[in-house]
Amino acid sequence: IPESVLVVIHTATLDVLLIERADKPGYWQSVTGSKDEPDEPLVETYRREVFEETGIEIGSRAIPPSALRDWQLANVYDIYPVWRDRYAPGVTRNTEHVFGLTVPAATPVLLNPREHLRFVWLPWREAADRCFSPSNAEAVLQLPRFVQTP
Repeated sequence: IPESVLVVIHTATLDVLLIERADKPGYWQSVTGSKDEPDEPLVETYRREVFEETGIEIGSRAIPPSALRDWQLANVYDIYPVWRDRYAPGVTRNTEHVFGLTVPAATPVLLNPREHLRFVWLPWREAADRCFSPSNAEAVLQLPRFVQTP
C-alpha cells in the first residue's frame, strides 16, 4: 500500500533515534512503515510500526498518547526501485505522513533483528546528516519547529 508513516522519535533535548536497516546496512532512518490495509487509520499504522521496530509502546505509562504529534506534513516521493517489488505493478509513488514522538532520554530500544541491525541516538543535525532518505533528513531538520525545548 503506497501510504506510510515516518515517525521521528526524539528526546526533549532533540536527540533523535535512528535505526540501521538490516536489508541495506549503512542505511539509517527513523521509524517508517506502510499501512497494512487501505482503510487502516494512521494511528494504527504508527503505533504498530513504532512498536515493531523499536519496542516502544505508544500509550504506555512512559510514553502517553500525547507524546506523539502529527506534524501535518505529507511527503510524496518516488519509491526507490530496490523496494518497488513490494508494491502492486505500476505503483511508483508513496505518500508518507510525518509524526514526531517525544520520549524520555533513557527509553529502552528493542530492535527487530529481521528489520534493523543497530540504533543510535544523535543530536538532530547529526541525525539528519546520517539519514539516507531525503524526506527523512528533511523531517529531522524540521524537528525544532515542532518541539519546545527545556
